[in-house]
Amino acid sequence: MTQDLSALAGLMAARLQDKLQASVLEVIDESAAHAGHAGSNGTSHGTHFRVRIASPLFTEMSRVARHRLVYDALQDFIARGVHAIAIETL
Repeated sequence: MTQDLSALAGLMAARLQDKLQASVLEVIDESAAHAGHAGSNGTSHGTHFRVRIASPLFTEMSRVARHRLVYDALQDFIARGVHAIAIETL
């Protein structure tokens, strides 16, 4: 389901699938595009991600509430160095 081959993106996708029962899911490591920016770790991977996700759990939720669910599911990744997550809920 993920378009990215990095191990961290795969772990993030597995967590989102488990927690949010995603019907559509992409986790893309965009870290290389942010090299030299705040939060970059100098390796061009593992810090900046884009998540595109649809879930039946999002039904009748506001956009902010959907984003909170995604952030809550990924909180331990953020605590371990993921700097930015761009979220697109479908």
